[in-house]
Amino acid sequence: MHATPAYAAADAASPLAPTTIERRPPGPAEVLIDILYCGVCHSDLHQVRDEWGGAIFPMVPGHEIVGRVAEVGGAVTKFAVGDAVGVGCFVDSCRHCAQCEAGEEQFCEQGMTGTYNAMARDGSGPTYGGYSTRITVDQDYVLRIPEGLPLDAAAPLLCAGITTYSPLRHFGVEAGDEVAVVGLGGLGHMAVKLAAAMGARVTVLSTSESKRDDALALGAHAFAATRDKATFKALAKSFDFIVDSVSAPHDYNAYLSLLKTDGTMILLGIPETPAPVAAAALIMQRRRLTGSLIGGIRETQEMLDFCAGHGIAADIELIDIADINTAYARMLKGDVHYRFVIDIASLSR
Repeated sequence: MHATPAYAAADAASPLAPTTIERRPPGPAEVLIDILYCGVCHSDLHQVRDEWGGAIFPMVPGHEIVGRVAEVGGAVTKFAVGDAVGVGCFVDSCRHCAQCEAGEEQFCEQGMTGTYNAMARDGSGPTYGGYSTRITVDQDYVLRIPEGLPLDAAAPLLCAGITTYSPLRHFGVEAGDEVAVVGLGGLGHMAVKLAAAMGARVTVLSTSESKRDDALALGAHAFAATRDKATFKALAKSFDFIVDSVSAPHDYNAYLSLLKTDGTMILLGIPETPAPVAAAALIMQRRRLTGSLIGGIRETQEMLDFCAGHGIAADIELIDIADINTAYARMLKGDVHYRFVIDIASLSR
């Protein structure tokens, strides 16, 4: 076993603090990865505070992992020592259900095994995430980071990138489509970049007028402030798709009114309070309200290759691990442009 420096939450009320965890040497089909960077997802904050229930402590968060292969098992064929690789939101699944066989491991009928805060399928105990210096993962759940992607800014693609790419592809966004992105945070800023790269005309809808310049710089063609109720009248029936990245409570019906006939509104955020939806908002224009999670391994690799081909990466703030609790406090205030990424080398300093 490898004694591995990490940062962990001891319980739901404690700040993250230095600790040491054990990582296994790679089995026949596994790779040991030296972690270089780990993105900080808002779900990390929810998990360490046990806001979704079922938390396993001590908890080492982090599921936006980029590093280099340090060791490979004897049966590994996909990777070699030194390769730039990534690990996203899950590290295993049942591998034989219909969803896994279709390459949709995120919907595994037995439940995917989360990169952290989950129990390993082999009974070895809880999984620990990327706020650590190394991780051992089966080769089938590891992604190749294409040349040309900056490794630090590639880390958030393993969650924020695939969370927005997958619905854009699945629901058929095409060149010339009118796409609205609700919210300009970690998810929203990736949705803007990806939809624009697909040839869509992108409008950012935000409660913060201060984000107008950022939205346009990220590739949006237009911006509208939603605190002004006249916005909803002016933009009625304007969009083919709405990508809603907001997790705070808001009125779905108001945004549904912005869809054209047969338009689709895709939910990515999960507000704490369920939102009522008026049937008429859907029925009168044959609109669809749907949701999306992440993507499977195959689609995540497709997304990474797409990003490399279009020069797309996340806008990040690189931080030392010692600043993680301050970063969490800033996330609560929405004070990040647009994703924190931990320089894991700081764990050894």
